[in-house]
Amino acid sequence: MSLQPHSTRTCAVVVLISGSGSNLQALIDDAASGGYRIAAVISNKPDALGLQRAQQAGIATASLSHLGFDSREAFDGELAQIIDNYEPDLLVLAGFMRILTAGFVNRYAGRLLNIHPSLLPDFPGINTHQRALDAGVSRHGASVHFVTEELDGGPVIARQSIAVNGEDDAASLAARVLVEEHRLYPRVVRWFATGCLRLEEGRAVHSELDLPTTTHSDE
Repeated sequence: MSLQPHSTRTCAVVVLISGSGSNLQALIDDAASGGYRIAAVISNKPDALGLQRAQQAGIATASLSHLGFDSREAFDGELAQIIDNYEPDLLVLAGFMRILTAGFVNRYAGRLLNIHPSLLPDFPGINTHQRALDAGVSRHGASVHFVTEELDGGPVIARQSIAVNGEDDAASLAARVLVEEHRLYPRVVRWFATGCLRLEEGRAVHSELDLPTTTHSDE
């Protein structure tokens, strides 16, 4: 079973995490008024703090360690079976620290979102804040995008930028970007939940708004 398009029912969201789940918490706080419900939270790390956040909110949880699998394909296949038990309309990556296989991504194409701590297409991958500082950029931020086979390369849906200060180091910049992530991700999930957002011919499309191009204005 794969993700099913939602209709008039409340959009069911499954969130994948690996760590503390601060973006998860932002979604939990927003869901009641955002037109969606979090059906489950799944982690590849059984001790992830985000699982406790979900349990405290009365949300179903599951964990599946990747360490017991011989290949990414085997892990992703088992993970997909767990996900499909919750019959979600949308799958949200919120600090899920795994590179997903093409089979997994294609299984959930158009209904798989990720948030990345940079103004994509700049600084895909890791260590984005230090790389931004090293590059001397004046603005940095976060992006939400549809997930495709290309790492951090799927169509950008929305960005939020902040000014880089002369006093910033990687830690302070990360903290300020995280505040923006907590605002940005729920907004995009709301768009999907209300039927305004879709992936169409490789592009992110909103029924009422112009979505960003590859330029990096203050979005």
